[in-house]
Amino acid sequence: MDAPAPIQWLNSTMPFSLLPCTLILIVIIQLFLSSLYLHKKRNPNLPPGPPPLPFIGNLHQIGRLPHLSLCRLAAAYGPIIHLTLGFIPTVVVSCPRTAREVLRTHDLALCSRPRIYAARRLFYNCTDVAFAPYGPYWRHVRKLCILELLSLKRVESCAPARAAEVSRMVESVKASANLVNLTKIFVLYANGVLCRAAFGREFLEGGEYERHGFEEMLEDYQVLLGGFSLGDFYPGMEWLSKVSGTERKLEKTFKRFDKLLDEILEEHMEKRRRKREGGGEEEEGEEKDLVDVLLDVKEGEGLEMPLTLDNVKAVILDMFAAGTDTTFITLDWGMTELLMNPTAMKRAQDEVRSIVGGGRTTVAETDLHRMHYLQAVVKEIFRLHPPVPVLLPRESMEPVTLHGYEVPANTRIYVNAWAIGRDPVTWENPEKFEPERFLGSNIDYKGQDFELIPFGAGRRGCPAITFGTVSIEIALAQLLYSFDWKLPPGVKAEDLDMTEVFGITMHRTEQLVVVAEPYNI
Repeated sequence: MDAPAPIQWLNSTMPFSLLPCTLILIVIIQLFLSSLYLHKKRNPNLPPGPPPLPFIGNLHQIGRLPHLSLCRLAAAYGPIIHLTLGFIPTVVVSCPRTAREVLRTHDLALCSRPRIYAARRLFYNCTDVAFAPYGPYWRHVRKLCILELLSLKRVESCAPARAAEVSRMVESVKASANLVNLTKIFVLYANGVLCRAAFGREFLEGGEYERHGFEEMLEDYQVLLGGFSLGDFYPGMEWLSKVSGTERKLEKTFKRFDKLLDEILEEHMEKRRRKREGGGEEEEGEEKDLVDVLLDVKEGEGLEMPLTLDNVKAVILDMFAAGTDTTFITLDWGMTELLMNPTAMKRAQDEVRSIVGGGRTTVAETDLHRMHYLQAVVKEIFRLHPPVPVLLPRESMEPVTLHGYEVPANTRIYVNAWAIGRDPVTWENPEKFEPERFLGSNIDYKGQDFELIPFGAGRRGCPAITFGTVSIEIALAQLLYSFDWKLPPGVKAEDLDMTEVFGITMHRTEQLVVVAEPYNI
């Protein structure tokens, strides 16, 4: 009798397909062998931490909001803890002293980045500034950002763009009848400022970028970067992302971003071609946007490391995605906290109105340096609600000693900025919104004081601090100057939902809807 065909045999003798079972068996064997290997390598002088389970390590203890889970683990095991996330040795620091060791003392040894699966796909193989591993390319693009894209001169040159978007924001509030959705207005403001600075055009509601679904793309980007990819914790098993559907989501989001960036670049390059063919030169005082600056660098001669178009797109996406979220999140949390703390709201408004005064309708950026209480409010927002609660992971390039413990090479390192901002050893009443704590204090958020590090510090500190904070301060000052604010009728401060949305950045789940009464100047 002839042997049955393979498929017929499987169907007649097995209740389910053999292939999935084989794959599962292979995965289990690989996990088991790798777990044994890691157990043998474990250093007895590692930082303390909860015991890992076989195969998954401590992944089950991270939770949906990692900054909260890691803070609870730090309360149990200390300010520096060791975890095994899948097969990845990981160290988490949650106090200023240890953060200083990571971000300053051992900055060079700990300033590389792990090649996160989502970042590899979204940022053109990690050729942006935020996720590029340490090396010549990263040094080159960071220098470019600091000297060309985000210098003080460049930030000052964007003042007209910020002024236009602040004016648009005020008009949007006035046109919102009884109830104002401030969250929506803050998103449009943040997108508008970055679109003008980066692309040289306005971000209009219902306009081209909205037709592309730009806001939705940015939300997807934040969730994907902060999400769980098996390949990030089980090296060599990235193929599991195809099974889980992560790769499909990444590919969809990447293609949408790539198409939009291609259109923007082609528009800029066509404009440059027309200018060259016409023999035209730049008009005196004509301001270039960030895309123009990057194209100038790409087309420059004698570069030590020429940029490709994909490199240019990676840097543009980095600037835009990081800049919009920082601005929108800080403004949204800030107005939420001020509405919940009317005494702080009144003090901030009194200061802004006394400094501007004189019948003016707008706040000038030159006024901001005199608004000490407003600056204290911004610091307090960053302390309680850092836009990126757990700073982007670092990776050790060589063994170091932190807090007396040994940290081997190739260890992933996280700094919990959220926990540091609420450390009861550092801060009195750490859960309370008290801007007064910063009056007369020298603590700042620019990377020199490790009690407050919303933008990180050291070589991997965010190069866009100045650009981001001035966009926040001028918007907040104008809103406090132009309107009196209160919660809708029947809504009390304690009714506000402070739950955070999951992602690499953290904003509130609920949108902020308020009542705005124009201030009679």
